[in-house]
Parts: sequence; C-alpha cells; structure tokens
Amino acid sequence: MLTFVLLALAGFAAGVINAVAGGGSLISFPALLHTGMGARIANATNTAAVWPGSAASVWPYRRIIAAEGHRAKVLAWPSLVGGLAGSWLLLHTSEAAFTAVVPWLILLACALLALQGRVAAFVARRAGETPSRVPLVLVGLQLLISVYGGYFGAGIGILMLSAMAIFIPDGLQAANGLKVLFATLINGISMVYFLAVGAVRLPEACLMAATSIAGGLVGAHIAQRLPGGVLRLVVILYGVVVAGKLLFFK
Repeated sequence: MLTFVLLALAGFAAGVINAVAGGGSLISFPALLHTGMGARIANATNTAAVWPGSAASVWPYRRIIAAEGHRAKVLAWPSLVGGLAGSWLLLHTSEAAFTAVVPWLILLACALLALQGRVAAFVARRAGETPSRVPLVLVGLQLLISVYGGYFGAGIGILMLSAMAIFIPDGLQAANGLKVLFATLINGISMVYFLAVGAVRLPEACLMAATSIAGGLVGAHIAQRLPGGVLRLVVILYGVVVAGKLLFFK
C-alpha cells in the first residue's frame, strides 16, 4: 500500500512539474526504481505513465500546430521512426548496461533542464530569421533526438526546442507547440511498443497516469503564480541527488 501511495504522489508531483517547468520524469522514474522495479521496466512504465499528460497538452496548441502543418507532417515521421527504434534499443540493451548508464542520462536531463531558459531566449531572438522549408539536417536531428526519446526520454523537449530554434525559428509558441506534438508522438509509439511486448507494469502506470493528469491541472494554476525557475532548480537538485545515489550508493 505504501508503495502505491509513493507512486501516486510521484505521479502527481511529475504532473505539476511538467506543467510548470518540465522535467517531471526526474521524479516519476526514480520513484519507480525505488519500488525495486528493474531499470528497463521502470523506464517503459514511466513512458506509459507520462503519455496521457503529454497528449493532453497538445490540445491547447492545436491552432499553432495547424499553422505549422507542413513542418508538423514532415517531422512527424522521424519522430515516430526514432521513437520506435529507441524503445526497441532499450529492451535489447542488457539490464546491467542500462542500469549503469541511467545516472548519466539523469545528469544529462538535469543539464538540459538547466539550459531551458537560455534555449527559450535563443528561440525568441531567432524568431522569423529563416524560411518556412524544413532543412534535411533538422529531419536527421529529429530522428536522433527521437531515438534518445524512445530509449530514455527525459530532456527531449529541450533538445527539440534547441534544434527548432536553430533551423525553423518561428518564435517560442510555435516551437513549444511542435515540441509538445512530437514528444507525444515519440512517447506514444514507444508506449505502444512497450505495451505490445509486455514491458509495462500496468497497475503502476495507470495509477501514475491518473495522478499525473491531476497534477497537471493543479500545475497549470501554479504556473501562473510560481516562477518556473524556482521549481526547475528544485527538480535539478533532486535529479543530481538521485544520480549521485545511483552512482555511489548502489
């Protein structure tokens, strides 16, 4: 019972954090590890748990995504292919190898979260500087980012935002809308694959999905009052502590 309470609280906290600052997986994934779940199964379960909240975030951006229709269609394919490839790679990596790399992936996600403000400022400065076509190099970058997203996932939003800022800067809202759409596609195709091969612990995933949606609703209100940087700093510090524990106190 205590385990499910922990997971419910972690799902709620992840939903709040994703709504305010991003990086909720740095809460939900370690919580699943804490239950004794294997790292690969915990990652697959976390993907399924966070997907409903990600999908719900697409709706507020529907008009922006529609305006970016050509780019959305072109970049959707590498998102799906890369997400599927990354999720396949995860389950074909040994448990020991993935467990060894997890602390470094968490630290990478913390670093990306720390850079979020700089990336957002860069997007704003670059708005409107390039034509509407989608460069081939961006398609390749999106494919690589999506492979990472299917494999682990935390921090992909910042990676996508950075890539779009460089190659198709239409402003922060457009970049955010595309980022939310592609994150939903990447996590969605990964979730389908994980479910198909039985890699998801459904009771835990459903519980955390429900509480993360509730947390997202609360977070939407908190976001209007709490500076995102404050919560972002807390999440980064928490992630560093978790990574340190996994590295030095196994």
